[in-house]
Amino acid sequence: MTEVIATDAKSEPAPSLKSGLLTGIDSIMPVATVGLMIFFAVNHSSFLTKDNLLLIALQSAPLMVVAVGAALLLMSGYIDLSIGSVMAVSGVCAGLTFNSAGVTAGVMVGLGVGLAVGLLNGVLIGYFKLSPIIVTLGILAAGRGLAQVLSPDALYGFPSAVLEFGNARVLGVPTLVWIAVFVVALGALVMTLLPAGRHVVAVGVNSRAAYLSGIPVRRLVLSLYALVGTLSALGGLMVVARLDSAPSGTLGAGFEISVLTAVLLGGIPYSGGKGHLWRVVVGVWLMGILTNGITLMNVSSQLSQVLTGAVLVLAAALEGVRFWIHRSSR
Repeated sequence: MTEVIATDAKSEPAPSLKSGLLTGIDSIMPVATVGLMIFFAVNHSSFLTKDNLLLIALQSAPLMVVAVGAALLLMSGYIDLSIGSVMAVSGVCAGLTFNSAGVTAGVMVGLGVGLAVGLLNGVLIGYFKLSPIIVTLGILAAGRGLAQVLSPDALYGFPSAVLEFGNARVLGVPTLVWIAVFVVALGALVMTLLPAGRHVVAVGVNSRAAYLSGIPVRRLVLSLYALVGTLSALGGLMVVARLDSAPSGTLGAGFEISVLTAVLLGGIPYSGGKGHLWRVVVGVWLMGILTNGITLMNVSSQLSQVLTGAVLVLAAALEGVRFWIHRSSR
């Protein structure tokens, strides 16, 4: 009996080894981010300049905004694959309104469309218990089609205030970057100081137990989808303001993949139940410097897509290893 016990004990990884492996996995992304910055700085003299770093922040701002909502949703154990199409239809509706009723009305219409789509997702998924993947894939296809029906060609020629806002700066930093900072700060506030943050994680851990403990699970899921829809619309409006155009066929195309990559890189498991927004911020920044760096080095856009896909697979693989370590420690 003594020998069997000794053999079993040796067959299990030591707790210190597990802790070390988890620490190593968690440090991969920050280390990779710093390593990429050093690599691009060595290979291109303009990479670490102030103007280029602000450009990376500006280009990453829409992704940062949407990733905050998607991260909270994934922490609760749910996913939204309709983000890109919500950006498109919201941007197109806003663009049509810009030219007919003014900038303020266009912004309100764009955000309202995003909120409406998010509420539709929330009702179908939170209250009718339909599959999040199937519902949001359906909205992904329908939204893109609706955007192209509303505007077969790219919209442009908006009031000058739209382009001015997209390129404005406050204290030398682009306004769109300040919006992203505000959204991140608000998300961090919710997750750290408000009961809603604990509720999001509790639903991700065990939605049934969360319901029995008094958490309004269906209303929370509805609210999270509404948040993602609204932030997706905001991200679409930010892109429209930067480009001074709303191309229905390409606006937000594939954006949901970038968001999912950033969130998974941030260490939020696909099953939900845990996560930290600061790591999602690092994930967005990593993707931003990767895109910017390969552009400076004149790498083709096709290879850029390959690298983005490879990063997503790597993020999923790391999460698989992390899950295995946690499961083996039970």
